[in-house]
Amino acid sequence: MTFTLWLLLWFCGVTLGQDGLPQTVTTGTGSHFPDMSKLVKEIGAIKEKQEAMETRQKETENQVLELKKKEASNVAFSVATDGRESLGPFSTDTTIIYGRVIINEGNAYNQHTGIFSAPVPGIYYFTFFYHAVGSEVVSLALMKNNEEVVTAYDHKSSHDGADNGGNAAFLQLQQGDHVYMRMYANSHVWQNARTTTFSGVKYS
Repeated sequence: MTFTLWLLLWFCGVTLGQDGLPQTVTTGTGSHFPDMSKLVKEIGAIKEKQEAMETRQKETENQVLELKKKEASNVAFSVATDGRESLGPFSTDTTIIYGRVIINEGNAYNQHTGIFSAPVPGIYYFTFFYHAVGSEVVSLALMKNNEEVVTAYDHKSSHDGADNGGNAAFLQLQQGDHVYMRMYANSHVWQNARTTTFSGVKYS
């Protein structure tokens, strides 16, 4: 029970329960009954204003939630390696860290670890491309958590001056899933001129 309604009932009870008190109030101009209807109207108006304020507050909260959902659904990144020489070959498998950020809408790609973390569930589309010298092996994989999804490979060649390649995939991701590029042991890519890239976007 609201305070105002309780106050009204208490006031009415006290007024009606007093024995021996006059039922009218006499003034210099005449007699009149206490104006209880005015008090009831004022309390009703206060209650209506309170309900209107609560409704507006709920509408504002819903609008804020919708904006947050919309912001979370805008996820897209595109990054490139930024060195001036070959990356690799290394003796162990390595996660490629793409240090040059072209776009990172939603801040889901970590340029310090090379890992994309899905902020919301959905279908995502990923692409990667590489440039490499022909005298070294290229062996790359698009990874989801610790699972190999798609790969790109080129063998060593003494007569091939340069190699280019890539791959792409749609992935169904849950919030917190990790997607990244793995370069396998004894493999390499070339870093300069922004020719080795990794991109992703939330599709739906």
